[in-house]
Amino acid sequence: MDASRVLRRARLMLAVGALLGLTAVAVGAFGAHALRPHLTPDRMAVFETASRYQFYHAFGLCIAAVLSLQRGPVRELSWAASLFALGCVIFCGSLYALSLSGWRALGALAPVGGLCFMGGWLLVVIAAWRWRAD
Repeated sequence: MDASRVLRRARLMLAVGALLGLTAVAVGAFGAHALRPHLTPDRMAVFETASRYQFYHAFGLCIAAVLSLQRGPVRELSWAASLFALGCVIFCGSLYALSLSGWRALGALAPVGGLCFMGGWLLVVIAAWRWRAD
């Protein structure tokens, strides 16, 4: 993969990670200030879990972007970033929707997003294991 393609991919990964981080902070603040009076404590805890996991994985996506810039085109890091983003949509999205709607069936989607998160972290482990000393 040529250097310009690696840079474009890393920039996209970093931008998506930063956007997910931005929205995690905004959604978390919205939940803490606007939703707290309207949600039960259990539903508020679900909302806070979604916001927290979104931020963790936004940070993980940014780390994958920086590592891919430093280490070159590492396929596993690109896949990890994709899984982190997909996990945010599925895991966090289902928990946000569950907390706002109370529709418990949405909670059944969360484990799929959790598997995306775990797969992403496993790919980071594999990428680290495969790195060679320069």
